Amino acid sequence: MQADIGIIGGSGFYSFFEDATRVEVDTPFGAPSGPLTVGEVAGRRVAFLPRHGEQHQYAPHKVNYRANLWALKALGVSQVLGPCAVGSLQPELTPGTFVVPDQVVDRTYRPGHTVWEAEGPVVHVPFADPYCARGRAAVLGQASDDTPLVDGGTLVVINGPRFSSRAESRWHSAAGWSVVGMTGMPEASCARELAMCFTSVACVTDMDAGLEGEEGVTHADVLEVFAGNVERLKALLWRTIEHLPTGECSCHRVLDGLPLPFPLPTPAN
Repeated sequence: MQADIGIIGGSGFYSFFEDATRVEVDTPFGAPSGPLTVGEVAGRRVAFLPRHGEQHQYAPHKVNYRANLWALKALGVSQVLGPCAVGSLQPELTPGTFVVPDQVVDRTYRPGHTVWEAEGPVVHVPFADPYCARGRAAVLGQASDDTPLVDGGTLVVINGPRFSSRAESRWHSAAGWSVVGMTGMPEASCARELAMCFTSVACVTDMDAGLEGEEGVTHADVLEVFAGNVERLKALLWRTIEHLPTGECSCHRVLDGLPLPFPLPTPAN
């Protein structure tokens, strides 16, 4: 069972296909968040994986990001779409807004930050532009009156599972960053380390603590707003899949010439 496109679903996004095949994949880092489901969209083979598990049993700091990306790579996936729920750090980015970030700031301190931590050659990959330019263009090309998209912005990733304090939120906002989430890293960097294209679509579910009113955001608030927008998100991803480019990308060449401590996974024939 193989696929060339992967989708990682976030909070409230636990399925993508009505008719799909479940696939179990072993990885050197343990089990991924759950079984992958593989189906067809617009003639393209797509693998879907719920980031937090099928029952939302994995908190952001407990997600096995390395295993998730390795499992997708093992199925042959070369392009990953990683939608996520985020809080807004800027007043114009109101709940329901979709942001296609072009930069990320990593403020996490969780383990499992790299797939290349085994003894052997040290592997340094470029990460100046963390998201795939071709993938971002494909997403942005599917904007519509019903689903306008914000082109660019910085996603700051906090460790979680708690939300930000007001001081932290105001600090992030004053830095000019756009949105804040808990799952964007090391997801994006592990994808880069595995020479995969990675594109994020950030769905704003709330105004973060420094921008909202007297009552802080709750998990229930996030899930409620995300649930109200998940069908728009799925439709956007469905359209994007049809327009994702094929062929080689610079993301696929980042390991060229680098000695690796162990080989990359390859799809079964």
